[in-house]
Amino acid sequence: MTVEIRPLAASDDRQSFRSGDEALDLYFHRYAAQNQFRYHIGVTYVAVAEERILAFATVSPATLDAEGLPSGKPMPPYPLPVLRLARLAVDALAAGRGYGKALVRHCIELAERMRDEVGCVGLVVDAKPAAADFYRRLGFEVIALVEGESEQRPVPTPCSCRWVRCHLGGGRLGAVAGSVHAVAPRKSAPADSKQR
Repeated sequence: MTVEIRPLAASDDRQSFRSGDEALDLYFHRYAAQNQFRYHIGVTYVAVAEERILAFATVSPATLDAEGLPSGKPMPPYPLPVLRLARLAVDALAAGRGYGKALVRHCIELAERMRDEVGCVGLVVDAKPAAADFYRRLGFEVIALVEGESEQRPVPTPCSCRWVRCHLGGGRLGAVAGSVHAVAPRKSAPADSKQR
C-alpha cells in the first residue's frame, strides 16, 4: 500500500476518521480545517492511502522557556522557538502499523527545516499520560508535568505531560527508529512513498 504524508486538503474526507478518542475525533472533524485554512494557527498533516486518512498530526509554532530543558546547555533567558505537536491520532482501523511514528518523524523533519530557515530548538508535545511510553520510546524527555484542567478545546484534559525532543547543538534532532518509511514527498520527488 502506498502511503503519503502531506498537508490536509480542504477536500479531504475527515468525517470517516475514527481514532476511538472522542476529543481527537471531534477536533479533526470540526476544527482542523478551520484552524488551518481560515485562522492559519496550525497545519494538520495526514497519512493517506487510497484517499483514506489513516492518521493525522497538527503542528503550530510555539515558544518554550529555556530553564528546565533537559540538555543543560546554557540558553538565552528569553522564550525559545519550538514546533508544537498539538494533536496526533491514528484511525482505529490503522492502529499499530507505524503511522503515528511516521507522523512524529515528519514533525521532527519539519522542526529541523524550521531550525535551518527561521530558528527552532525542538519539537514539543503535550501528551496525555496514556501516550507517555510512545513518546519516551521515540526519544522525547519529560520537561514538565502540567496538572489540572487544560484550557485547550474542544474537551479539557485533566492531566498532560509536556515532552520535548531538542536540538541545542550541532547536528540533527535525531531520527525516530523504526521500519515505517512513509515520508512527505519533496517537490522534486515522486508523489508516492512506499510503506514498508
